[in-house]
Amino acid sequence: MGQVIIGVDPHKLSATVEVVDQQEKLLGAGRFSTDQGGYAAMRLYAKSWPDHLWAVEGANGAGRPLAQRLLEAGEHVVDVPAKLAARVRLFDTGHNRKTDALDAHSIAIVAVRTDGLRVLKVDGELEALRMLVDRRESLTRRRVATVNRLQALLAELFPGQAKKDITTGQARRLLASVRPRDIAGKTRRRIAAEELAELVAVEAKMKKATAELKTLVLERDSTLMDLHGIGPVVAARILADVGDIARFANRNRFASWTGTAPLDASSGEQNRHRLSRAGNRRMNHMIHIAAITQLRLDTDGRAYYRKKRAEGKKPMEALRCLKRRVSDAIYRQLVTDAKRAADASLEADPGGHRGASHESSAAGSHPHTGTSDQPLPGPARTTLPLPVPTAQPRPGPAPQHPRRRARAVKVQRPTGRTTLTATSVDAPSEEPIPTP
Repeated sequence: MGQVIIGVDPHKLSATVEVVDQQEKLLGAGRFSTDQGGYAAMRLYAKSWPDHLWAVEGANGAGRPLAQRLLEAGEHVVDVPAKLAARVRLFDTGHNRKTDALDAHSIAIVAVRTDGLRVLKVDGELEALRMLVDRRESLTRRRVATVNRLQALLAELFPGQAKKDITTGQARRLLASVRPRDIAGKTRRRIAAEELAELVAVEAKMKKATAELKTLVLERDSTLMDLHGIGPVVAARILADVGDIARFANRNRFASWTGTAPLDASSGEQNRHRLSRAGNRRMNHMIHIAAITQLRLDTDGRAYYRKKRAEGKKPMEALRCLKRRVSDAIYRQLVTDAKRAADASLEADPGGHRGASHESSAAGSHPHTGTSDQPLPGPARTTLPLPVPTAQPRPGPAPQHPRRRARAVKVQRPTGRTTLTATSVDAPSEEPIPTP
């Protein structure tokens, strides 16, 4: 029969699968829960076809937990971008009707038709980096909430005297200088002291997490921190969310994913663009931090921003231009780092033959994923009786169209004392930002 493709439309509590062969013939379908029992049933169902490949939609997003479980079980998984699946669904059905079954079918068809899909592989260091940066962001949110509570208590203890931007040392001296006599004042001072102690502990954890993130980023031979406005936290978030930069064909695709590619909003003789709210908003926030940092210091980014303002662009329009420029710089840096890592891997080949290593990798790659640095060894040939799927198979739609091949600036952060100011989730805690 040859290799079959199992398209998976993942959800939080369930997953819809459809199985097709290389001729896009529907072989089976089912819907499984994502708990332990449902996951085991789904894998047992897949073993009915010994030579199979999993195609998971959004393996870096909603499908990441399921894709990780499959990888840890030794399965072969490719990542199918949601846009490619939506395009196939539209072309094959003639409309944009979206159902779980159609989604799973289109995901499998994309894996059959498309060359160059990203082959997933286990990367424990990247997963550890993702967990640590998530932890660092949660600590930042916790610090913001603690600062807000402490500022409110200080404003009640010192009416008209409390500053918006004060350090932990100043807050400690303020609390030491007040001795309320009533029960309400004493309670307020005690709670404020507890909040201050919690703030100091949270900031110590944030400092430790930042140092650990910096070490991990450098261990991955990343040069992102050489760019203006990018520190350890921003660099770690970029590496964790991007994963493999090869999944973006060019800088324009990368900008579309980060939400920094503006949308055309021209009308008549007026030529303008507006903000795009699509893409990864978390990545967009990281790029926003880098752009704002460039504006605060004397950098090429500030000169570029002023140039756009001189051309007649409004402040937000000029900032969007700068963010796109930062996005392109990040893409180039990631591509350069990936190429250097690939060259180093080839140089470290025991045989000392660069070409031989590349040819062996290409020969073992999946025919629908192109040459990849992740060879696909043949899966175990275990034949089991075909179980009854949880959903009745439906006839696959006949292709109505011919097959389409999917196309597929250095800044030091401002230093200073730690202030009790409510900052954004990922802004440096050392930098005072006025409390809204």
